[in-house]
Parts: sequence; C-alpha cells; structure tokens
Amino acid sequence: MTTAHGDAMPAVNLTVNFATGSAELTPQAIHTLDALGTALSSEALSHYRFRVEGHTDTVGKPEANRALSEQRAQAVVAYIESKFGVAAARLEPVGMGSDKPLVITGPQVPEPRNRRVLVVNLGG
Repeated sequence: MTTAHGDAMPAVNLTVNFATGSAELTPQAIHTLDALGTALSSEALSHYRFRVEGHTDTVGKPEANRALSEQRAQAVVAYIESKFGVAAARLEPVGMGSDKPLVITGPQVPEPRNRRVLVVNLGG
C-alpha cells in the first residue's frame, strides 16, 4: 500500500485475493485489510472516498461471477466499516465480474491473481 504526498491525490494500491468461488476473507486478506483500515481511518485520508472493486477469474458463468465479485467487494467494505469505523459513504463496493482481469486468460481458467478486490481512490 502506498500513499502519495504533496499536491497529488493520495492513492491506495493493494490487492486482496480470494479462493475460487469464495467471498470469505482469508487470514492474508485480513492482514492486508488491517493495513488498509489503518490508512483509511487516518487523518491524511479522512476526506477521500474509495471504490472497492471486486473481481473474479473466468471460471463459471458471467452472471455468477458478477454476483461473486459484488460479494467480495461487500465483504471488504463490511470488514473495514466494522473494524475501523470508516463511514459507509466513503466506500463504494462494485462487482466487476471477470471483465477486467489482472492476467488475461482463456475461458474457465482458475487464475488466482484475478480473484481479487482493488481499492481505487475517487478523491474528496
């Protein structure tokens, strides 16, 4: 995770990975989200909003992947809200399905790097 200083808009760059077909937070995901929650609850980022984008790999049907990706985004938002008290209005969960893969694959390829949630700074 990085934050920029000065005139640049702070950016949070991290990836939270998931098991195939799951929106359950793993211990590794929780560790990453703890760092994110600490950053989002800091004064430096308190005036910014973030889009929480859920993604899937290409395994399964597009409709199911869209729903799963939304569940992943919502799981991240719920964790950050409950543990760190970050206001829901600052976090926008969005399900992207398998439309924007990190790693391009063919259909029905279980690529772990594509099963993720990205956090994008939307500004103040």
